[in-house]
Amino acid sequence: MSVPSDPVPAPGAPTGLAGELRFFLTALGYFTRVPLPGWLARWVGFEPHYLHAAARYFPLVGLLVGGVGALVTWGAMLWWPVGVAVLLGMAATLLLTGAFHEDGLADCIDAFGGAWQREDVLRIMHDSRIGAFGAIALVVALLLKWQLLVAIGARGGLAVLLMVIVAAHAASRAMAASYLATLTYVRPEGKAKPVAQRLAGAGLVFALLCGLVPLWLLSPLFCAAAVAALLVLRWLLGRYFVHRIGGYTGDCLGMAQQCAEILLYLVAAAWMWS
Repeated sequence: MSVPSDPVPAPGAPTGLAGELRFFLTALGYFTRVPLPGWLARWVGFEPHYLHAAARYFPLVGLLVGGVGALVTWGAMLWWPVGVAVLLGMAATLLLTGAFHEDGLADCIDAFGGAWQREDVLRIMHDSRIGAFGAIALVVALLLKWQLLVAIGARGGLAVLLMVIVAAHAASRAMAASYLATLTYVRPEGKAKPVAQRLAGAGLVFALLCGLVPLWLLSPLFCAAAVAALLVLRWLLGRYFVHRIGGYTGDCLGMAQQCAEILLYLVAAAWMWS
């Protein structure tokens, strides 16, 4: 089966290296809270159709977020125990992203757990208020990340811990972004609508490589195990999304990223004990 080609750029869309830099900075502004200097923000422009091309940089942004988390964890370990250092590193990533993906996880768990009809699921998912299901999911997810990273650091050492943090942030976002290639965005409008176009061709390959390379640098065998686990998770979540709402929303992508990140930590922690 041939690889689908990249879609035709929107009229007036920037091209070349300057265009790709605009797309990357658009992704950085959309997926994180990193402020751009005024002159740079004016140059980027942040046009809505930039977000489509910016989707390919989602995993690369993950690399940067993971790098900040790893750097804060490393610096904190100079002063405090590993448990405190890991928690501070997690806090840094939450501040950097504005808990963007964690919010998607909570919204999805509230919606899928609180309704059955498609319209009711989408209505609850759109509600900014958090319910019991979402709150419980957030607590469990954050505790799992914290304890798994502490376990990885205790068994694998500091270098492995930092590499796992970076790799998991990138690979989990690559898995989430891959749904843009195969599933349909189900809302007629929404803040994720400009991003939710088909990701294909060179853009898809670039996004996947940004997720795969850090895993491979950890260990080719670990990379194979992690990718196998991610493929199973991707299939299960994709089937569930289609069954419940007919496709995906932006919150579904956030949930997918969070589930994939936790799964990678589970695989890494199990790998340390094998």
